[in-house]
This record gives sequence, C-alpha cells and structure tokens, in this order.
Amino acid sequence: MESFRLYKHEKLCSRTAVNLLFSDGKSEFAYPLRVVYRIVPGATASGARFLITIPKKKVRTAVGRVLMRRRIREAYRLNRSVLLPALAEKGIALEMAFIYLDRELKPYAKIEDRLRTVLTRIATIVTTEPAPHEEATQQ
Repeated sequence: MESFRLYKHEKLCSRTAVNLLFSDGKSEFAYPLRVVYRIVPGATASGARFLITIPKKKVRTAVGRVLMRRRIREAYRLNRSVLLPALAEKGIALEMAFIYLDRELKPYAKIEDRLRTVLTRIATIVTTEPAPHEEATQQ
C-alpha cells in the first residue's frame, strides 16, 4: 500500500535553500497557484521538498491563510505521486514553493485540479530535461 504521509524531510525549511530557490528557480503557473521549482544539483537522494506561502497582502485573515495552506498541503499530499516517479526515474531532487495568488478562498476541488496540472507539467519538464550529472559528462 502506498503511503500518503508527509514527512519532515519533505518540507523545505532551510533559509539558504529557500533563497536559492527564489533566486535560481523556474516558475510554472496555473491560477490561483504559482510554483517556483529548482532541480537540485548534486543531491544524494531523489525526491521533492516543498513549502507553501499565502501572502498576507492577498488573504488578510490568518484563518483564511491557514485554510488555504491546509488545502494546498492536502492536495500535494494526495497528488505527489504524479511527480515522484519522474524524479526517481531521473535520480534527481526537486525543491518547490507553492504560492497562492488569489484574493478569494478557492474550494479544495479547484486547488487540487490546478495543483495536479502544475505537477504534471513539472514532471514532463523533468523527464525531458537532461539530468544535472548528464550535463556535466556531455561538456
């Protein structure tokens, strides 16, 4: 049986990693979500680490921000299986930041649909792009 649990090592917590993600990362967009992602060169294990941010400027109440963070986290937890096999196949690690862009609180079904769309796009990009260790051997 597949485990749907989110582990601590899947959360992106390092300030250095977050700064690198936002300075060097690429972006995908499916309204109301924007995903900034970065393929981690030299990673020892394949997999994905993520963070979720809901700007206070967009969603003013803390209750609303927590609600959207929970919806995004649940959608990712249930749909990360779209992305993880592609990462395991290439043997690479990925860091992602999910940014909520809308002022209104969207229902879970809409969030899940858009998150699945973005994860599918990232999975296709990862499978078509040469792995970082392959680039080093070609040069």
